[in-house]
Parts: sequence; C-alpha cells; structure tokens
Amino acid sequence: MAESSTTAGKRKCSQDPQVDEKLVPKQGPSFCPTRYGIAFIIHICNLIAMAQCVVMNITMVAMVNSTDHQLQFNGSAEGLPGDSLGGLNNAPDSLPAGAPVYDWSPQIQGIIFSSANYGMMLTLALSGYLAGRVGTKRVVGVSLFASSLLSILTPLAAELGLVCLIATRIVQSLIQGSTFGGQYALWERWGPPHERSRLCSIGLSGMMLGTFFIILLGGIICQTLGWPFAFYILGGIGCVYCLLWFVLVYDDPVSHPWINVTEKDYIISSLAHQIQNGFLSALPFIIAWVFGILGGQMADFLLTKNFRLITVRKTATFLGNFPSSALLVVLPYLTPSYVTTMTLLTLSCGLCAICQSGIYINALDIAPRHSSFLMGATRGFAYIAAILAPTVNGFLLNQDPEFGWRNVFLLLFAINLLGLIFYLIFGEAVVQDWAKERKLTHL
Repeated sequence: MAESSTTAGKRKCSQDPQVDEKLVPKQGPSFCPTRYGIAFIIHICNLIAMAQCVVMNITMVAMVNSTDHQLQFNGSAEGLPGDSLGGLNNAPDSLPAGAPVYDWSPQIQGIIFSSANYGMMLTLALSGYLAGRVGTKRVVGVSLFASSLLSILTPLAAELGLVCLIATRIVQSLIQGSTFGGQYALWERWGPPHERSRLCSIGLSGMMLGTFFIILLGGIICQTLGWPFAFYILGGIGCVYCLLWFVLVYDDPVSHPWINVTEKDYIISSLAHQIQNGFLSALPFIIAWVFGILGGQMADFLLTKNFRLITVRKTATFLGNFPSSALLVVLPYLTPSYVTTMTLLTLSCGLCAICQSGIYINALDIAPRHSSFLMGATRGFAYIAAILAPTVNGFLLNQDPEFGWRNVFLLLFAINLLGLIFYLIFGEAVVQDWAKERKLTHL
C-alpha cells in the first residue's frame, strides 16, 4: 500500500511490485530448501515460547488453594469446565505431595495473568528494530534462552513472594516480546516475496501448536509430577533448543554455510527490488503500547464514575475494534499518499490495543474461578488468525493483483464487525451460573 503512492501515475491502486511476475526469478529444483528448514526451526521456537507464555494459565488451578474445586452436589461429584483437559479442577489431595499451594484470590490471579502482557507490547517493536541491527539469530536466541531460564526460576519466585513472582513475569514478558517480534526481520532476507505467506504461516503456526500441547499435557504434568515441573520441563527444553538455534539459524542466506548455491542466488535475486521499512513496521507497536495503557486508564476512570462494568467492557471493545477496521476500509479509496497511508495504518494497529480493557479481560468478569483456563484457551484460539491471515492474503492478492489489498481490508472489516456485533449483543460482565461456587448440600 505504501508503494501505491509512488506508482499512482501508472495505476490508481497498484499492487506492491514485489509480486510482479516479471521480477520473480526461476528457482532450480531442490528436495528440501534451506529456507523451509529455517521456517520449521522458527515453528519449534514459537511452539516453545508460546507454551512458556501460556503455562501459567494451566498451572494456576493447581497453584492456588482450590479445596472447593472438587464439589459435592446432592452427594455426587459435579465436574466443572476443564475436567476433560487433564483434570484441571481436581482437588489438592490428588496432586503430588510437596507441590506448594497458595491462597490467591481471583483478583490476585488476574494481576498475575495480566503481568505477562505488560512488557510484551513494548519489546515487540524494539526487538524488530534490534533484530534489524544485530541480527535475528542473536535477538531471538538470547531471548528464548533468557525466557527459558526465567521459566525454570518461576517456582522459586512464587516461593519468595507475590511481588517477586509478578516481577519475574513482567521481565519474562519483556523477553518473550523480543522472541515473537524479532523473528520477522529474518524473512526480510530469507523470504522471497511470493513465498512469504507460506513461510510465515509455517513459523507462526508453532504458536497455536504450543498452546495445544500445553493445554493437553499441562494438567497431566501437574497431577503426576507437580505444577513446578511444568515450568522446569518447558524451561529445560527451551535451553536445550537454544543450542540448536545458534547452530542452525543464520541471519541471511549469504552467511549460511550449507545452503545450496542455486537457492542462495534465487533468494538474493528475489529480494533485489525491496524497500527497507523496518522503522515504519515497528511504529504501530509503539502506538499500540500507548493506546493500551490509555485504554486501561479510561476503563478504570469510567468505573469510578459508576458506569456499569459491561458498559465499560463494550465501550473499550468498540473503540478498539470498529475505528481500526473502518480506517482500513477507507484506505484503498483515498488518493494515494505515503503520509496518509502510513498514518491510517499506524492508527489502525494502535487503536486495537484499547480492546485490552474490554473483551480481552472479560473472562475475569464472567468466570473468575476458571479465568485461567478460559484466557489460555481463547488466546490460543485467537492465534488461528495469525496462521490463516498470511495464506488468505496471499490468495486474494494473487487472484486480484490490482485490487487485492482492498479485498483483504474488506474481509477484515466484515470479520471484525460480525464479531463486534455478536459481543455487543451477547456480552456479559457478571459471574455466570456455571462459574459460581456450589456449596455442599445433603439430602
């Protein structure tokens, strides 16, 4: 879209020249291209990093004093949501002896969960810039290693006190933001324009798989070994994997010692016509960080003015969803301008962060006792978009080279609008009946 302003004299809504057929060189046959090996390595890296990010949502049920989680109603045990996923709601007497249990209220648990996001929005932008300067190999590798160490130290931090645990989570979120944000710079040098959608999809899909595995296995680990071992195992795997990362990953095909010469020439010639815009790509994340903090302040201010909680949640969700989507819809119909395009794109990305004070934390309102599972599951489900978006975008751009981005933005607006309408109609902010504590009664 940025390049459409420079080619307005030729085409009103021009496609990025990166996808012009005449600029794509022919690739020689290769059984296993190195660039796809890099994508698979990033896939495993994202799997480990996302599992470390979500594991607290799974272990929290075993960490808190959940004596009343195994409830008796009319003389029979009644399972709550989560029992089918590794027995997440079993009582402490079913857990291994020696695993510490803490008396944390739902409010304290919410603070612990949210602390994992405090630094991520900030380092997502800075890590992208840093990766462009010193290389993705160092930024992501060091970040994954540091995050893995902090994962191993999390049980100790919990033993030292709540403040120490929250501080550890904040530092880990800063580091994990570098893991997720720093990897994109790799595709500036490794990803041919016509293959970036599938390469990014391979790498990003590791996030979804990591969430799946930790939800599937987290409860089993907590029951058999104790919740601290969930952190020990993930941290240990991350530390070992870092060794493979530093051996196998290189920042560009030129420095890679084992890449096929034909593949190296193909990648280099494919990237010969790019525009370098690392700073502009990082700018929306800084704006999102600012809007995210301002949105939280706005929500608390409205609550002090006796606004209903559901009104505040829906207002924040509307402000973060509708304006950002509408800005993208109008973008293709405006007179091509570099400044206008970048301004609208940056504002669109930045406004999305206001939703953090709306639907993002709504699980704490409707089901405080099960918010850990709900937030982990919904967050993992949301990453399906990160997997599908590059593939769908590539398909739409390939089908309509001239108006491809317009179709992408219209599809995005339609999806966001449907989701927003559904939430505005059915959204609640009161504890649901299935999430309330059921007291023991006898007939």
